[in-house]
Amino acid sequence: MTGVNIIGVGKYVPDLIVTNDMLSEIVETNDEWITTRTGIKSRHITNGEPTYHLGAMSAREAVKDAGIDPKDIGLIIVTTITNDFSTPSVACLIQREIGAIGSMAIDVNCACSGFVYAFDMAKRYLETDKNLKYVLVVSAEELSKITDYTDRSTCVLFGDGAAAVVLEKSENKIFSSYLGADGTGAEFLLARSYQSETPFTANHEIFDDKMPAGNSHYLFQNGKEVYKFATRTLPVAVNNSCEKIGITPDELDIIIPHQANVRIIETAAKNLHLSMDKFYLNLDTHGNTSSASIPLALYDAVKDKNLKRGDKACIVGFGAGLTYGGVVFEF
Repeated sequence: MTGVNIIGVGKYVPDLIVTNDMLSEIVETNDEWITTRTGIKSRHITNGEPTYHLGAMSAREAVKDAGIDPKDIGLIIVTTITNDFSTPSVACLIQREIGAIGSMAIDVNCACSGFVYAFDMAKRYLETDKNLKYVLVVSAEELSKITDYTDRSTCVLFGDGAAAVVLEKSENKIFSSYLGADGTGAEFLLARSYQSETPFTANHEIFDDKMPAGNSHYLFQNGKEVYKFATRTLPVAVNNSCEKIGITPDELDIIIPHQANVRIIETAAKNLHLSMDKFYLNLDTHGNTSSASIPLALYDAVKDKNLKRGDKACIVGFGAGLTYGGVVFEF
């Protein structure tokens, strides 16, 4: 069986920490309301650092942790929904910052499922390209720049941060994945890009009448529909990833889910007939950092020894698109 080996991990979060009490000073909310409904107590927010900087800092640590020369990295996959530029890609900027010149560089937008998708992509590249030695996967998100801080229903959820892993091919480690999407739910979680405004534009109406009105770049979320989708697809992704390699979810040593909302994870755990002790959470201090949330939690799990060599782990995400996916692997 061909799998992957995580040989290096890295993390970077901004120094600025925004607590629930600080949010209560700008919107009508309070710490008890946020904590009981989301499980979040605080989150890191950038103080001007761009997305690529967050990613590069986490990538540097992962490369150092792996003990490799960045020039030996053959592929950089970056997941983000908060690019600093339409072009160049964040992956190219991170490549420049860490000195991995010459590697392939790809940005992936699968929202909160991004790290799961990229982890699976990295495995497939390593398996099919005999000349590819190392893949660097970086998830970097600066959600503060698309968060409406006058909307108390969403601004309490999101934070900024980045995390990275260096992967190599392994012939002796288990690996399976289950990925999917449901575009019929695209309208439930979105942030608009700029519309074309030229001297020749005659029609300034929003073209897609299936999406919420307006041209704001801020995140819009239908919380009820996202909750229903997440609690349904998280167990499906875990179960199907396990089934592919002939194990059951209770045989997993740890599950690292997208850190969106503690109620979602508690409901999913109940549907899987698993104890919450099986799930690793750090959303109380990080909030929802989209695609960065899973690798940030993975990093913390490694550093506090909740994830150890030989453990069977599952990473599972769900997010805008709507996308979902799970990967089971041996650490």
